[in-house]
Amino acid sequence: MRERLVVLYRGNRPPATARLESLADTVYATEEELRYLLPGADVLLAWVNITPAIRESWPDDPHKAPRWVHASSAGVDSFLFPALVDDPDVVLTNARGVYEQPTAEYVLGLILALAKDFPGTWEHQRRREWRPRPSDSITGRTVLVWGTGPIGRAIARLLRAVGMRVSGAGRKPRTDDPDFGTVHGTATLRSALTEADYVVLAAPLTQGTRGMVDAPVLAAMKPGARLINVGRGGLVDEEALVDHLASGRLAGAALDVFTREPLPAESPLWNMPGVLISPHTAGETTSEREALIGVFLDNYARHLEGRPLRNVVDKQRGYVVDDTHHA
Repeated sequence: MRERLVVLYRGNRPPATARLESLADTVYATEEELRYLLPGADVLLAWVNITPAIRESWPDDPHKAPRWVHASSAGVDSFLFPALVDDPDVVLTNARGVYEQPTAEYVLGLILALAKDFPGTWEHQRRREWRPRPSDSITGRTVLVWGTGPIGRAIARLLRAVGMRVSGAGRKPRTDDPDFGTVHGTATLRSALTEADYVVLAAPLTQGTRGMVDAPVLAAMKPGARLINVGRGGLVDEEALVDHLASGRLAGAALDVFTREPLPAESPLWNMPGVLISPHTAGETTSEREALIGVFLDNYARHLEGRPLRNVVDKQRGYVVDDTHHA
């Protein structure tokens, strides 16, 4: 008997629909339709991830809930609601392996844009103004990457390759990490913040990380430092960040994620000097859709053959655990 696969989508359906339909009885659901189509499904492919629809549509009867949910994203915070997390029979997987290198490239681009003041150059060009001026070098600058999962590791490797001095911040402190060298824990985090020219946030959003960059943390950062967030908006107290940027204590920020998305038009972040805003696109590339569906199709083959799935999320921690690197 063929399984029932529900694909949650918004706008365009995922590629390889013919392949999906050859593997299972496939049903496509918008966010509005999901509450009617999810009960009784065996598998949910969430092509839309930052949405309350999954939580709101989850069947009250656990016997009617899907046994496997696949998130086409690295972050899974939208899926960590009690009915899914507390059901031991529901397996949650994610798209680990797709976003690491593109996000690392994006972070390098943001650091260069901030250091070289590319926005200022483009504004002078728009005004047809010839304004020679010096810019910062990134070679030898210190970077603290907060989040030592696969995305954080890809960022660390790329920034090291261009001559930056990189360390990490994570749950387990150590001094022999292959990508970060030193990983700071709670005891040494404040001293690391005082030395970092750039603080890059690449942590998942969990109960333990929500609001972790608050006013005291921002106050501990090196004067003139810059904050880059490609993790989740909820990691940062945005009001405190606005205060520290407005005071001039921080030189700037590059923000790809926000507490509310889209970022409201009235947010002061839009017009603050030294702030770069992008619409949650750090990991997106022109080949992203094909890579995402490839991860799911590989896992579905494993599922049908009874082999272990890849990228299984520890639902209590909120991310895929990699014991190799002690994330």
